[in-house]
Amino acid sequence: MSKISFRFFNDRAVRAVWDEKNAKWWFCVLDVVGVLNGEDDYTKNRNYWKYLKNKLKIDNAELVSATNQLRITAPDGKKRLTDVLDASGIVALAKSMPNNKAAGFIEWFSNGENTVDRKSKEKAYSLFESSLLDSIEVGTVKGLQQIHAFLFGGLYDFAGQIRQVNISKGGFTFAPAAFLHQTLQTIEKMQERNFDEIADKYVEMNVAHPFREGNGRTTRIWLDLILKKRLGKCVDWSRIDKYDYLSAMERSVADSTDIKKLLREALTDKVDDREIFMKGIDYSYYYEER
Repeated sequence: MSKISFRFFNDRAVRAVWDEKNAKWWFCVLDVVGVLNGEDDYTKNRNYWKYLKNKLKIDNAELVSATNQLRITAPDGKKRLTDVLDASGIVALAKSMPNNKAAGFIEWFSNGENTVDRKSKEKAYSLFESSLLDSIEVGTVKGLQQIHAFLFGGLYDFAGQIRQVNISKGGFTFAPAAFLHQTLQTIEKMQERNFDEIADKYVEMNVAHPFREGNGRTTRIWLDLILKKRLGKCVDWSRIDKYDYLSAMERSVADSTDIKKLLREALTDKVDDREIFMKGIDYSYYYEER
């Protein structure tokens, strides 16, 4: 029962524990109650579940008998026994609750494979209003890690951590893990005096691919922060076609001409424009859809 997962719905976490013996996930009932009631207070969620549980018992609901108990880390950091249900039980629980969020929750819950991207995208949106955006180290490896940790914290256990394994994509092998630290330090020292130097640094960071997942989404934000600081510009990603971008990035390993052209033509001085930022996130995540 050591494999823990966090699923997010409307910025509220639903904890899950993997049952190896029965090959299924068990989900924390109190978390689901909190999600459906829009309530973060642990005590209120516990009391509501106690009330609902007694009501369901009176109604002879099978849901109560299907409830199990497992030890899950509570808000105070201690592992406590808490009621859990499997996937079918969670859907039944949502249907039994008298509010208008059940339909949306069930739709989200039934499409859990998209949860990581969906939550990461929501977190990327919140960067615009976040104080973190102004505290990120611009153009450094640490700054890149800060962005990655924010986008994927709670979603990947390696969020913000430089990979220690070799990875490849489409037949291309990225920078070997054994030399990755040295490679990243070299990239960090690259100049940022003009557009061409900044674009070269971006391309090299893409080739290095420092994380196991989420490199593209992270480095595009990293690039925009460098452009904003050095040139007072950012990229309007909505002006760059997905397939033109992917093709140009593939070719940039040998020749960065095309990607530089795409980026240069999409530059804007609207660095503080919320719409430009949000569209940028939309397109950045769209690039990653296969």
